Amino acid sequence: MAVNGVNQISAANAWVMSLKKLQEEQREQQVLQKLRVIDMKVRAHEMAHLIAAQGIAVFGPHYEYVRGPDGRMYAVGGEVNIDTSPVPGDPEKTIEKAEKIVRAALAPVNPSPQDYRVAQQAEMMKQKATLEKEQEEKDQEDTQRISVIV
Repeated sequence: MAVNGVNQISAANAWVMSLKKLQEEQREQQVLQKLRVIDMKVRAHEMAHLIAAQGIAVFGPHYEYVRGPDGRMYAVGGEVNIDTSPVPGDPEKTIEKAEKIVRAALAPVNPSPQDYRVAQQAEMMKQKATLEKEQEEKDQEDTQRISVIV
């Protein structure tokens, strides 16, 4: 009888260990599924920036990775660096560039807080360039008036 009791305990222990292993495998699969979704979203987000930033992208996309329980690397963050500087001496080109920066920053389906900051900075650059352009046009008009008077 003692041997039978030991066998029952061993069987119960094996069943518990099997159940724990199954639960661990299920948790691992859930983690992997979440990592796959995050990886896909991050890559799509950064690709949207890159496509919209053609001509002003400096480099990218650059990804931040974590290693999953399966040993693979999954992208969990990323960036595309773009040239956000004004075009020296050309307010019209600066306005065009600022508009492209805004489009690139807001291109992803769900822009990040950083994306919104970049877009806001580009809008400010556009406003400044617009004022410069208006001032240049006013200066040209004044110069033309003076030459007509003389």
